[in-house]
Amino acid sequence: MNIEAKKLELVRLIINTEKVSILKKVAGIFEKKIDWWEETNEEERQAIEQGLLEAEKGDLIPHDVVMREVKQKYNLK
Repeated sequence: MNIEAKKLELVRLIINTEKVSILKKVAGIFEKKIDWWEETNEEERQAIEQGLLEAEKGDLIPHDVVMREVKQKYNLK
Protein backbone atom coordinates (compact mmCIF):
# COMPACT_ATOMS: atom_id res chain seq x y z
CA MET A 1 0.00 0.00 0.00
CA ASN A 2 1.49 3.33 -1.01
CA ILE A 3 1.43 6.40 1.19
CA GLU A 4 -1.53 8.05 -0.56
CA ALA A 5 -3.64 4.91 -0.20
CA LYS A 6 -2.66 4.66 3.46
CA LYS A 7 -3.66 8.28 4.05
CA LEU A 8 -7.05 7.70 2.42
CA GLU A 9 -7.59 4.57 4.51
CA LEU A 10 -6.79 6.48 7.70
CA VAL A 11 -9.15 9.29 6.71
CA ARG A 12 -11.90 6.72 6.09
CA LEU A 13 -11.31 5.12 9.49
CA ILE A 14 -11.36 8.49 11.25
CA ILE A 15 -14.54 9.59 9.51
CA ASN A 16 -16.32 6.34 10.33
CA THR A 17 -15.33 6.07 13.99
CA GLU A 18 -17.70 7.03 16.79
CA LYS A 19 -15.04 6.55 19.46
CA VAL A 20 -14.07 9.87 20.99
CA SER A 21 -11.01 8.27 22.60
CA ILE A 22 -9.58 7.39 19.19
CA LEU A 23 -10.20 10.89 17.88
CA LYS A 24 -8.50 12.37 20.94
CA LYS A 25 -5.47 10.13 20.40
CA VAL A 26 -5.21 11.07 16.74
CA ALA A 27 -5.53 14.76 17.56
CA GLY A 28 -2.98 14.32 20.35
CA ILE A 29 -0.46 12.90 17.92
CA PHE A 30 -0.59 16.08 15.89
CA GLU A 31 -0.83 18.34 18.94
CA LYS A 32 1.77 16.32 20.86
CA LYS A 33 -0.42 16.45 23.96
CA ILE A 34 -0.97 12.75 24.62
CA ASP A 35 -0.74 12.06 28.34
CA TRP A 36 1.25 8.84 28.81
CA TRP A 37 -0.79 8.06 31.93
CA GLU A 38 -3.95 7.93 29.83
CA GLU A 39 -2.22 5.44 27.55
CA THR A 40 -1.69 2.92 30.36
CA ASN A 41 -4.17 0.27 31.39
CA GLU A 42 -5.46 -0.25 34.93
CA GLU A 43 -2.95 -3.00 35.72
CA GLU A 44 -0.03 -0.80 34.66
CA ARG A 45 -1.37 2.14 36.69
CA GLN A 46 -1.70 -0.01 39.80
CA ALA A 47 1.86 -1.32 39.37
CA ILE A 48 3.21 2.22 38.99
CA GLU A 49 1.28 3.45 42.02
CA GLN A 50 2.48 0.48 44.07
CA GLY A 51 6.07 1.19 43.05
CA LEU A 52 5.74 4.83 44.05
CA LEU A 53 4.36 3.87 47.45
CA GLU A 54 7.21 1.41 47.98
CA ALA A 55 9.74 4.09 46.99
CA GLU A 56 8.21 6.56 49.45
CA LYS A 57 8.67 3.92 52.20
CA GLY A 58 12.29 3.45 51.16
CA ASP A 59 11.60 -0.09 49.98
CA LEU A 60 13.93 0.10 46.99
CA ILE A 61 16.23 -2.31 45.17
CA PRO A 62 19.60 -0.86 44.13
CA HIS A 63 20.26 -0.64 40.40
CA ASP A 64 23.28 -2.96 40.54
CA VAL A 65 21.20 -5.67 42.24
CA VAL A 66 18.49 -5.42 39.60
CA MET A 67 21.04 -5.55 36.80
CA ARG A 68 22.73 -8.61 38.31
CA GLU A 69 19.39 -10.42 38.61
CA VAL A 70 18.41 -9.54 35.03
CA LYS A 71 21.76 -10.75 33.71
CA GLN A 72 21.41 -14.02 35.59
CA LYS A 73 17.79 -14.54 34.55
CA TYR A 74 18.43 -13.90 30.86
CA ASN A 75 21.98 -15.32 30.69
CA LEU A 76 23.48 -11.97 29.76
CA LYS A 77 27.13 -11.02 30.17
